[in-house]
Amino acid sequence: MTARLLYFKRYRMEIDLANTPIAIPELPGGYVWGEWDEADVERHALVKHRSFRDELDSDVFPSLGEYFGCVRLMHEISQQESFLGPATWLIVYCGAGGMAEDCGTIQGLGPTEQIGSVQNVGVVPEHRGLGLGRALILKSLHGFGLARRRRVILEVTASNRPAVELYRSIGFRTVRTMYRTVVLDDIVS
Repeated sequence: MTARLLYFKRYRMEIDLANTPIAIPELPGGYVWGEWDEADVERHALVKHRSFRDELDSDVFPSLGEYFGCVRLMHEISQQESFLGPATWLIVYCGAGGMAEDCGTIQGLGPTEQIGSVQNVGVVPEHRGLGLGRALILKSLHGFGLARRRRVILEVTASNRPAVELYRSIGFRTVRTMYRTVVLDDIVS
């Protein structure tokens, strides 16, 4: 038996907060910010799952394609010593009839005193194209600034052109190209 492998090209991108002006994040009408509360782990996980389950990133990171994988991932992220609440946000849509729907999520880590790390920017499909991804990144960058991080990094799959272009438009630059190996399944040779 041999394993079938796929290789995904990924970029590590970085922004220098000390020398890059960061715009004030704006949300469209009907949308509000949900600041971090540890009781919201499952809310973040559900948005993460809805955002990634049918996307390329669930092939690169299979846990993103499963609800319980997203719950486990959110618990792991939020329990890290380097977790940064000020860089972690939900976006909530307050629709007609007073129904609230979580539709965007971002998490932040501070692996060193100088560096922040963006984790899993997700917007559910039915709320895309409204600038919510940009707003999440900007809101998180302001949170990293409050936590005194001077640089912020993230990783993105190179073929996710909309995300790469979004990050570049905000001021991120590619600092490294990497390849992630994914074992698809065992096949008989």
